Amino acid sequence: MERAGRFIQKTLLVWLVAFSAAALFWDRLEIADPFLWVADFQLPKSVDSVLFFGTSRPLLGLMIQVTMFCIGCLISVEEVNEVFRRWPLVLGGTAIQYTTMPLLAWGLGHLFGLEREYLIGVIVVGCVPGAMASNVLTLAARGNVSYSVSLTTSATILSPIIVPLAFQLTLSRFVEIDPLAEAAKLVTQVVGPVLIGHLLCRYSTTAADFMRKVASLAANGTIVALIGIVVALNRSRLLGVFGGEAEAAGALLITLLLINLLGYAAGYFGGRALGLKQGMRRALTLEVGMQNAGLGTVLVLELFKDEPAAAIPTAVYTFGCMLTGTVLAQIWGRSAPDEKERVAA
Repeated sequence: MERAGRFIQKTLLVWLVAFSAAALFWDRLEIADPFLWVADFQLPKSVDSVLFFGTSRPLLGLMIQVTMFCIGCLISVEEVNEVFRRWPLVLGGTAIQYTTMPLLAWGLGHLFGLEREYLIGVIVVGCVPGAMASNVLTLAARGNVSYSVSLTTSATILSPIIVPLAFQLTLSRFVEIDPLAEAAKLVTQVVGPVLIGHLLCRYSTTAADFMRKVASLAANGTIVALIGIVVALNRSRLLGVFGGEAEAAGALLITLLLINLLGYAAGYFGGRALGLKQGMRRALTLEVGMQNAGLGTVLVLELFKDEPAAAIPTAVYTFGCMLTGTVLAQIWGRSAPDEKERVAA
């Protein structure tokens, strides 16, 4: 299972494409649709109350909880200590992410005149914290991995405070936002599972050994399944891209690409402004440009239950940032930072 998890991590983009293609064309098969079954499945009320969902799609929330729990299990004690040891640089990098990405999403979405559903999804992409995949790509880019993990940890822990405020400022014209309710949702779906997973594996050697073998497989498998569900919920809309909606889809793709690339630029030059060494700048660049689109997908489906098309941008961004992040990491991976600089970082 450990080897399988590493394999899926390395080939994640391939699995995303494969599952999305299967979800897109599954309705042409005369058998039950597993993607829509998962999307519509309701957990028993007793289970729902224990997990604190209060949403019409509790199984999707459970999926992101599983992912975040697995991520918590993979965070070591040393990485948590790094957050406290380097807290000014960690908070500085987190501030760059939580200011530039929401502003880029809001500004570019309006600049390109995206229709309501796409605009909502694009703004959510900009508001969510960074993705754990950035840590893996930082390793491939020969950047400072401990700083990358510290940034992801910081952004995740602060998300119940910052993300609801960002939603209030950017999405209140589309839907009534209750910051306290959204904060509670992020605590139960993101921060809580991460802390539980970390503490369990920190104080239980047996749990740590077991989760080290299965966590990567479970986390990446959940993200792949989640993207497949989003595609299945939006089959007709996605297939319409090849028809009369091609212009709107083109504007969406350009918007998401610019958010991603300008996010990388903000991370790199923001790192220079903070005086970071090259290895840490690489980590910050990937952290800012790559967003936790899986979490964004769940939040969109819960906040905008009657507009599943709003989840299309979050699903597309998952592909886009994985692709561009992999290319950037491969380019950087060919040249290591100066050895003294790496030690200092």
